[in-house]
Amino acid sequence: MTRAPDPREPPRVLFADELRRHRRAAKLSQRALASRMGFSDSLVAMVETLKRPPTDDFARACDRALGLGGAMFGLYIATTWDKAPEHLRPWLEEEEEAEALRNWEPNLVPGLLQTEAYARAMFGTAPGLTPDEAEERVAARIRRQAILRRNRPPIVTFIMDETVIHRRIGSIAIMREQLAYLLEVARYPNVIIQIVPQDAGEHCGLAGGFIIAERNGSCYAAYSDAQPAGTTIDDRHVICELAARYDAIRAEALPFKASLRLIQEVVSKMSDLCDEAWRKSTYSTDNGNCVEVTSKLSRPTIRDSKRPSGPTLTCGPGEWSAFVAGLKTGALDS
Repeated sequence: MTRAPDPREPPRVLFADELRRHRRAAKLSQRALASRMGFSDSLVAMVETLKRPPTDDFARACDRALGLGGAMFGLYIATTWDKAPEHLRPWLEEEEEAEALRNWEPNLVPGLLQTEAYARAMFGTAPGLTPDEAEERVAARIRRQAILRRNRPPIVTFIMDETVIHRRIGSIAIMREQLAYLLEVARYPNVIIQIVPQDAGEHCGLAGGFIIAERNGSCYAAYSDAQPAGTTIDDRHVICELAARYDAIRAEALPFKASLRLIQEVVSKMSDLCDEAWRKSTYSTDNGNCVEVTSKLSRPTIRDSKRPSGPTLTCGPGEWSAFVAGLKTGALDS
């Protein structure tokens, strides 16, 4: 019987195990797989026996040869932090050693809690990143989240500003999935999620997000967000100051259960924007292309009827009125 992959194994071991498992499932010898990939059978054997690490090209060739849709490349990302931003690598090492993490985020869902779609929407906005590079960052971020599910995972407390759960990243469907995922992860025994309500007013966390790592009951490292690059901190005085700020921020937050109820309320409101909340245009082109509109948001919102989970377009009341008037008068006819 083929054993299931264990995400708690070191990434390189997991890569080798998964390569062997998929190869055998496809009923291929090492030589046959190597022929499909354009590599030597000796290299396939060395990767499977941990004598050689996989490379970028090798992982991509595995996916193509076995039809895995990027699964092996995702595992390859986890075997090295070379694809991670330079400024983040020191923190990733500290994070791996932590017994507890305290995370404050005033703007976005923390990276350890992001869904793939949410992360992709965010990396897609980064200037200078190619689509392939963005995908590499997404894969690395998702693999990083295995820390929450490993043997003896760290105890992680996530505190977010309420703005985070209202700010739409990507489409409504992406946000609904993201918030539902927060509720799912909150069931982990090692995860606590709290929300600082909008009516908390000013507090010391508004200057930016940060994470504190703890081991043996002591805070030993921190990571501070900044543009364009964050910083890993080992100065004890700075870490102590951040710990004091974290305690002050947490004092403003809703309790755990109340925070989850608030997230659920936002998810429920987003459910009002399901298909029945959208009205389809009565006009379409010969190809059946048309738009849908909803007025259930604060501003009129339009989407492609054939891509309901795709991006949306919002406009102001004046712009919408002018658009509708143009349609009625025929001023917009080509």
